[in-house]
Amino acid sequence: MERMKLIGIGADGRNSLPSLYERWIHESERLVGGERHLSFFPHYKGEKIVIRSNLSSLFETLVNEPKKTVILASGDPLFYGIGSYLAKKVPIEVYPSVSSLQWAFAKMGESWHDAYVVSLHGRSIKGLAQRIDGKEKVAILTDETNDPRAIASYLLEYGMTEYEAFVGENLGGENERCRFMTLEEMKDGMFASLNIVVLRRVHKGPSWTFGIEDEEFFQRKPEKGLITKKEVRVLSLQALCLHEKSVVWDIGTCTGSVAIEAAKMAREGAIFAIEKNAHDIEICQKNMKKFRADFTLVHGRAPEHLEQFPDPDAVFIGGTSGSLRDIVAVCCARLKQGGRIVVNAVTIETLYEAMEAFRQYGYHADILLAQFSRSKPILQLTRFDALNPIYIISARKDEKNDR
Repeated sequence: MERMKLIGIGADGRNSLPSLYERWIHESERLVGGERHLSFFPHYKGEKIVIRSNLSSLFETLVNEPKKTVILASGDPLFYGIGSYLAKKVPIEVYPSVSSLQWAFAKMGESWHDAYVVSLHGRSIKGLAQRIDGKEKVAILTDETNDPRAIASYLLEYGMTEYEAFVGENLGGENERCRFMTLEEMKDGMFASLNIVVLRRVHKGPSWTFGIEDEEFFQRKPEKGLITKKEVRVLSLQALCLHEKSVVWDIGTCTGSVAIEAAKMAREGAIFAIEKNAHDIEICQKNMKKFRADFTLVHGRAPEHLEQFPDPDAVFIGGTSGSLRDIVAVCCARLKQGGRIVVNAVTIETLYEAMEAFRQYGYHADILLAQFSRSKPILQLTRFDALNPIYIISARKDEKNDR
């Protein structure tokens, strides 16, 4: 099969195309691209195919109906573009142009090698807050839904006002416009459909280390205490063995302390939490905004609703409302290979029930009895207040667990 040519073009269309590339286009039998790309070649005499959301059918056409083909894409086709998809499927030669990212940072007069890049083009904005929190420079590829206004509103919701924004529109094209603005200004602005957003941190924002203090979280008042205490939380998260892209379930999330810290560890992954108490849902939502953790939070009683969540790499079970065996059954069935399930139990009856459930599914479980005391001043002296003992039960899925 003859190698197809994938050519990147800028916002100015054919004006900046080398003459060799134009010759390849006019000598081809089939030209593929978006409507905007194809509009630059109105007199093309061969077959034209418009790329919409038809990548799988396009692939079939390219393979089953071989022709001398040129594919057009924006900027660098291997930079969040169609090139990364096609290069794995068909023989292809890539000829990149300047990407929107390069244009934007050139207009800003800044280097971009140290920028964090995220694409919201055709993707959900969910999880963006924890992904970019603390980054110095963030480049965001947009679309019609996740446009500069929507991005600004989202960031303001999480209080991320330490960033100023740069918006580049029609970069390299005839109607190019570049602007620095605050998030408030961007929220109310009007923008061309072709744009890119760059965030630049201009002053220090809040930050939290692993093992956030209990007092930092919003909790029930006057009835405090329904939170996974810092010491137990740290040990439980360690037992989950999270990685940057982990998919995590938090069952009985309450204030959301475990889910929030998990979101900061698995920034490129996804967190899914469920809680039956409506008041705790409200408290958890306040904590999510404060700590910049944007995860999926469901009001309900597990194991109901768990079918909505993708298969997890790790599951934390902090509350079960008497449904421990049913919850463990679902978790064991859905857990990915090598994944971890961690249960916090405060009674020996729950400990026994959890161990029996894991044995039923062939899981070996380890138990850590955590007993902590915190110092407390009394006059000029110091005494210790004991925290409730907690059984931290951790089970791992190996090949022998598969049925």
